[in-house]
Amino acid sequence: MDRLTAMETFVHVIETGSFSAAAKRLGIGQPAVSKSIAQLETRLAVRLVLRSTRGLTPTEAGLVFFEKAKRAIDEANAADDAARGAGAGLTGTLRISAPVTFARMHIIPHLGPFLTQFPELNVDVVLDDRSLNLIEEGIDVALRMGNLNDSSLTARKIGESPCVILGTPAYFERFGEPATPADVLQHQAIIYTRGEGSHWCFTQGDQEYPIVAHGRVRVTAAEGVRAAVLSHLGLTLSSTWMFAPELASGEVKTVLADWTLPARDLWAVYATGRMASAKARAFVEYVEQLLAETPSP
Repeated sequence: MDRLTAMETFVHVIETGSFSAAAKRLGIGQPAVSKSIAQLETRLAVRLVLRSTRGLTPTEAGLVFFEKAKRAIDEANAADDAARGAGAGLTGTLRISAPVTFARMHIIPHLGPFLTQFPELNVDVVLDDRSLNLIEEGIDVALRMGNLNDSSLTARKIGESPCVILGTPAYFERFGEPATPADVLQHQAIIYTRGEGSHWCFTQGDQEYPIVAHGRVRVTAAEGVRAAVLSHLGLTLSSTWMFAPELASGEVKTVLADWTLPARDLWAVYATGRMASAKARAFVEYVEQLLAETPSP
């Protein structure tokens, strides 16, 4: 095993916390990972990791080596990318993570031109409304919405969508349309627990009006919010991205247009310490351009 490969193996071991997880990510057997680390320690004449029944712990020397090895690997990857000419001829597999509904509506249907542009590139799309561990899942780049609570990530904002209060015409015909934020409290709200939850904050000029919405239906996935609203079960706070086709067709309508709600941001997220690969950069640039060219509903 060459020097750079041994360094990469060690970095994967520290990032994943075990030989078996590193082997899974690398697609090799666990004995090969153990042998690589042992050979590395022998060459350096220093113990890099301490093994116990509770897992692996890097030594002080191991931590120093980890930081410098990771930096060297990132610089080597950047050199490869530069030599390829700003992403031309990308090959291999790009692994991305994205929220289920957003990807289904706004990413996957538009992957064709991206795949045509890079015919040697495969794309793994991991759909999950949860914030996955990018290192453990081997994610090159994640698309995430809303506020980012994890300060250990490297992120870049690539788009935003207005948020509105909406429901079906049938629901509003039955229960009436709210004329003020306070009126929302008289309605059944579909609560998206992974979004803003029940705390909705309206603004109008300098005036701010926060409310705690309530309803009998709380949902952990955006697909469920869509299904509940389209089944006339209540109104909801949503980005216009989530209901773009229905807003365009009139199947749902917005209310309280004189009030503003915080926009929902879209972020491209990378694990800290990782330089974005040419594949990830090309994909993020494509999504950014795609959103810029998509008319608002």
